Amino acid sequence: MRNQDRIEINELNKNANGGTELITRRLFDLLEPEELDGIQIITSRVRNLEPDALRIYHLHDLPNDTEASHLRYQESRDRFDRLVFCSNWQYQEFQRELQLPFSRQHRVIENGVDPIPLVPKTDPRTNPIRIIYTPTPHRGLELLVPAFEYLANMFDFIELDVYSSFKLYGWEERDAQYQALFERCKNHPRIRYHGTVDYETIRKAYQDAHIFAYPSIWPETSCRCLIEAMMAGCVCVHPNYAALYETSAGLTDWYNGDNDPNVHLHEFIQQMGVIIHNLRNTNVWDDPGFKAKQALVHTTANVRFAWPNVIRKWKYLISELKTEHDR
Repeated sequence: MRNQDRIEINELNKNANGGTELITRRLFDLLEPEELDGIQIITSRVRNLEPDALRIYHLHDLPNDTEASHLRYQESRDRFDRLVFCSNWQYQEFQRELQLPFSRQHRVIENGVDPIPLVPKTDPRTNPIRIIYTPTPHRGLELLVPAFEYLANMFDFIELDVYSSFKLYGWEERDAQYQALFERCKNHPRIRYHGTVDYETIRKAYQDAHIFAYPSIWPETSCRCLIEAMMAGCVCVHPNYAALYETSAGLTDWYNGDNDPNVHLHEFIQQMGVIIHNLRNTNVWDDPGFKAKQALVHTTANVRFAWPNVIRKWKYLISELKTEHDR
């Protein structure tokens, strides 16, 4: 059996190409067929349990998600040999919300990403400053669009590329409630709305962008978009919300978020305005300290999230599980 044939398909992921799906496919690509023999890796949603398999439940959701809240009960947890979380913040949320105990049966293995090479960007002092947004619309686009409209009146050299649509998950019908927002993007002379594009196009777009702007209102359990932007050398602007601070290791240009959208919008605009001004009007682009910081951000993302490093943790986990079973 091919490894990809072992991936469980359900009604929600069958047409999806989001971060969870990309991570799962790559994980199965990088494991050897014999490593997966006798192992069932269940991603996020529990459907069919193989009776004789060692079961690893790979969680990407929040504890209050209906697909994960069953872990509140010991009899549900007992169905799995390991629970794998994608961030420490997520694990702690499960402990807090569902009274999940500390246990060696629970592991944190951060999400894997194929490395994005760090290439020179155009000089923002003499070229347009390119801003990019890639998460789905409900995660912060409703704050980004008015923020950019405001900032565009202050700075006539900024541009925004929006790669955002529920088509990524095969849920095009959910785009309907964001059509007015998409139209604002399409009608603005310095916003390019791309919708959903192929993964290689997105990776190149990160390399071309100067700033990854993410005024997140969604509690990310990890954030593949942020990881990729860090790898590509973008200046990353986001709130210290949910797992975003952990994902970035505090090395990015984070700011204090707020539940009040007006306060959040103000904080985001303030942070973006300072960064845009500095990139355009100072020698920060040539500053050794700035270059060293961006190199550190790139290196940190690669050390923590590049697949060659992440897959070793998965291989060790599977080997450990099989060894325990054989004793």
